[in-house]
Amino acid sequence: MEKGYLCLVLHAHLPFVRHPEHEFFLEEDWLYEAITETYIPMIRVFDGLIQDKVDFRITMTLTPSLISMLVDPLLQNRYLHHINKLIELASKEVERTRWEPKFNHLALMYKDLFMNARHIFEDVYNKNLVTAFKKFQDLGKLEIITCGATHGFLPLMEINPQAVRAQIKVAVDLHKKELGRQPNGIWLPECGYYPGHEEFLKENGINFFFTDCHGVLHASPRPRYGVFAPVYCKNKVAAFGRDMETSKQVWSAEEGYPGDYDYRDFYRDIGYDLDFEYVKPYICPDGTRKNTGIKYFRITGRTNHKEVYEPVNALEKAASHAGNFMFNREKQIEFLFDFIKKKPIIVAPYDAELYGHWWFEGPDWINFLLRKIHHDQKVFRTITPSEYLQENPKNQVCRPSASSWGYKGYNEVWLEGSNDWIYRHLHTASDRMIELANTYRDSFGLTRRALKQAARELLLAQSSDWAFIMKTGTMVEYAVKRTKDHIARFTRLYEDIKRGSINEEWLADVENKDNIFPDIDYTVYAT
Repeated sequence: MEKGYLCLVLHAHLPFVRHPEHEFFLEEDWLYEAITETYIPMIRVFDGLIQDKVDFRITMTLTPSLISMLVDPLLQNRYLHHINKLIELASKEVERTRWEPKFNHLALMYKDLFMNARHIFEDVYNKNLVTAFKKFQDLGKLEIITCGATHGFLPLMEINPQAVRAQIKVAVDLHKKELGRQPNGIWLPECGYYPGHEEFLKENGINFFFTDCHGVLHASPRPRYGVFAPVYCKNKVAAFGRDMETSKQVWSAEEGYPGDYDYRDFYRDIGYDLDFEYVKPYICPDGTRKNTGIKYFRITGRTNHKEVYEPVNALEKAASHAGNFMFNREKQIEFLFDFIKKKPIIVAPYDAELYGHWWFEGPDWINFLLRKIHHDQKVFRTITPSEYLQENPKNQVCRPSASSWGYKGYNEVWLEGSNDWIYRHLHTASDRMIELANTYRDSFGLTRRALKQAARELLLAQSSDWAFIMKTGTMVEYAVKRTKDHIARFTRLYEDIKRGSINEEWLADVENKDNIFPDIDYTVYAT
């Protein structure tokens, strides 16, 4: 009989980036890179575990914006073009490096990886990776949870409760449509929680959510078991708190596994290293260099000199690190079981894109870890939150604390000098959307189309990704433009609806560009 549980959570999210008005758009690469480097490798891991009859449980967010991109025919076809170009480049690299054995071995590895990714994407899952994750869900191995509709940071929407309700309701509706079942849990965007959220969750059939550790530790009354058991809000929606020890072992820049010198270096890419004329067909059309995904060097150390990447050594290190992680969880759970006299649950949430994209060996690490847990120990087992609550229905009732998993643990990342200007516009647009929904509850025809598009534009403007990018200083111009574009489109729609002078040609163009949530019910904003 096990002494505790490990709940692995992967938060798979990308902002909605789709630009049919351009043949090439750099930021669309975020999706294509994640498909090749994270989602398909994780699908391969899950398929392998099932084939080998390894029992496992993982919880995974598929955010509505990510689902919308994964099922979009335009982006599916653009990904095929993207992966075909990578296969072409890798084939050229095999030829270029034929007299350099170490590099040639890596070029062949990349060519095989890219060809396998194309096969899984096109031949196995018919270009729709959502069906792959749904398969694992239906087999009982993967619990897929939802998120805010566009990853809006909910604590900063508190002034507009209907906007919070819409983020959750629209997300649940899309989840049910694409995954065939009601989501039991939610990843609150950025783990952002404020007291009262749980009422909107309960209203939409959500039974649990995650917070950072202090969201539970600072709960009132103080939780008896800390973060090692969930707490119930008064309406019996459960809050699971993140365990910082497991996070530190993976996330820490100083102590985390991904920083090991044998692992592949993310920042050395042939898109920057090789001759411009050679890589020109595979970078931006305007000549701007970008990552191709072909990287030949390992981290090596804090030095500009990098040694050539050796996959066998990296795999051995991933296996070693998986064993170390499992050993630490065994000892942690044994201690907690004796101390609290109850089976603890260790909640270990991570951004999914860490595994494979940033940490190339991350999917292998998960593969080794789940196999070791299944075969090499009996102290704990992997579990999903729904299974835990079913097995442990009695939990302490507390009021969790306002919190997030951002820097300093509250709202500062999404509300500070670089991005505070956006909120007066978002609040005004939310007020106006509520006004429209109340005034035009029974609209039809062109007016109804405009109202639905207004709701889409507001949701897209609310994405926490834009404020985050402004704060971190990467792709700031794009984040600012996206915010302004969505607010401007919303404002024009609002004014056109009020005047009764909707331009159908312009509306059709905007519907084509921002086609997220085709079945959206704008009356979710009505009071």
